[in-house]
Amino acid sequence: MLIISIIIILLYLLLIGSFTIGFDKVKLTSLEDIKAKVDFSIVIPFRNEAECLPDLLNSILELKYDKHKFEILFIDDDSEDDSVKLIRSKLSKTQIDFSILINDRNSSSPKKDAITKAITESKYEWIVTTDADCKLPKYWLDSFDCFIQKNDTKFIVAPVTYYQTTSFLKRFQLLDFLSLQGVSIGGFGINKPILCNGANLAYTKSLFIELDGFKGNSHISSGDDIFLLQKAIYKCPKQIHYLKNESAIVQTLAQSTLKSLVSQRVRWAAKTSSYNSLFGKLTGLTVFLMNGFLVCSPLLTLANFISLKTLIYTFVIKFSIDFLLLFKTARFFNQDSFLASFLFSSFIYPFFSVYVVFTSVFKGYKWKDRAYTK
Repeated sequence: MLIISIIIILLYLLLIGSFTIGFDKVKLTSLEDIKAKVDFSIVIPFRNEAECLPDLLNSILELKYDKHKFEILFIDDDSEDDSVKLIRSKLSKTQIDFSILINDRNSSSPKKDAITKAITESKYEWIVTTDADCKLPKYWLDSFDCFIQKNDTKFIVAPVTYYQTTSFLKRFQLLDFLSLQGVSIGGFGINKPILCNGANLAYTKSLFIELDGFKGNSHISSGDDIFLLQKAIYKCPKQIHYLKNESAIVQTLAQSTLKSLVSQRVRWAAKTSSYNSLFGKLTGLTVFLMNGFLVCSPLLTLANFISLKTLIYTFVIKFSIDFLLLFKTARFFNQDSFLASFLFSSFIYPFFSVYVVFTSVFKGYKWKDRAYTK
């Protein structure tokens, strides 16, 4: 058992250590005072988001990009609240070019259907996706435009974080989410991108068509972002980039209850077995083994399979390497102050993570008032 624990620890150290090194290899960019050239079609699917839409719509009104160089396509996925009314009342008297489309359900993934519908109707070559529960930075499109002008790119992954994290539950989610962002950035730094987030993603319409959109994974309810990334990596690996720019950070809301958090994480975990990326699967397996070992360690210690010293060393090693990556990520997102919750979160996270994995294997989940099976 000691040999097994050493192997797991070394694999985990190597994995997270590589992401930590990779994080610094991704060049930090900043805005430059250049003339805007790129036209964007912003795609925003929504379903019953009346509570969240005011923040999104206000942030849209504050965008500094030339209003004549972007359009916004909202796709209504059978909303039953005042979402459509809110959008129209807020934007109809502005110069913003927007439209509200009705989603055409053709698959098991309403969001993928919505994005496909919007891209079909879009006017411009560059597609930018975000979510209805997000808040956009004012120089969001400027940062994309500057990056596109200076790089040969077709697919851009950009940063996302949580805001309004006023409770421990939300701070716990923030730290977990920041670790995923660290892995996302670090993956690009070692030329092994495995994660992205549809709340802040840009790609060309021609690439989407060339990849046949979501064909091949439309039976999976989630993964509109990661599966598209995997297809793009296969097609044009040198034209995929991470936009490490503070002006591009999109903010989204954490889940308000433990039940909704578990449902969200189960939804994320359920698609892991369908990944085409071997490195992505190995990453998930290594993280699961480390968390699983920590969950089982107290029992293994009581049964004298491992010593208490081994348990303590394992936790300290994991805590240290996790904190290093998280510190770098939190500093980039200017959320260093939330690291104070990391120690307590570190005791909880292995149990939470293992529970989510097992739940994703044996149970379905509910999202946006709809039930899904794996």
